Amino acid sequence: MQQWFETPPGRYLLAWEQAEFDRAVSDIFGYHALQLGLPELDTLQANRMPHKWLALSEPAPEGTSVKPALLTEYGALPFEENSVDLVVLPHSLELNLDPHTTLREVGRVLVPEGKVVICCLNPASLWGLRQRRAHLYRRFGFGELFLPDAGDFIGYRRLRDWLRLLSFEVESSTFGCWRPAMSSDKWLDRCDWMDPLGQRWWPIFGAVYFMVAVKRVRGVRMIGPAWRTSKSIATAPVPLANRNHPAHRSGPDLPV
Repeated sequence: MQQWFETPPGRYLLAWEQAEFDRAVSDIFGYHALQLGLPELDTLQANRMPHKWLALSEPAPEGTSVKPALLTEYGALPFEENSVDLVVLPHSLELNLDPHTTLREVGRVLVPEGKVVICCLNPASLWGLRQRRAHLYRRFGFGELFLPDAGDFIGYRRLRDWLRLLSFEVESSTFGCWRPAMSSDKWLDRCDWMDPLGQRWWPIFGAVYFMVAVKRVRGVRMIGPAWRTSKSIATAPVPLANRNHPAHRSGPDLPV
């Protein structure tokens, strides 16, 4: 992926994603934020949490200026349960051999009402169509892939279903990068008019989609201070309901 991100379409994609990450995480508050994968992007630069970490599953490629804070398997994060306020997954699911386990682990370490921000390539796009066509041509011995031959695309609705099963609620979702699958800056710049049109008329066919989800914990509610009974009310004398009750008479009945 690092080599592909240095190509014109890769730079075009990273520029859109950086702006989208900055917009999404700037208003998420807490104490601990974690980015899994993609050291080419600083997805937490606009976030104001005091503790922010970059975690990778393998050492960073040579030439990468940003160094990870830790190396770990995404399916076994070294964090306690309910200890992280924000987790960012930039293409970490589609490049992972077991995205289900990764999502389940993210749900474990997130605090209740914590947020996960996910970015994935969209298979239902012009880029995804060209990639599938290239895979078909390669069976016959010709054709060149447009996107890296790594990982597996995850459809937008499919990912929403996964999140729902793990008690996440999708808060917002956006699509981006509607320009055709061109390999040169010249043709990508000529097609820049497709971005505003795609955003308005065919948004779900963007080359990449972006999702923000919240971890919901059912049955959890805030507990306030116990109500205190006023001492004056608690010690107030209780009047007799009926002073003419036979049990309270001391002598014979008097005529009225």
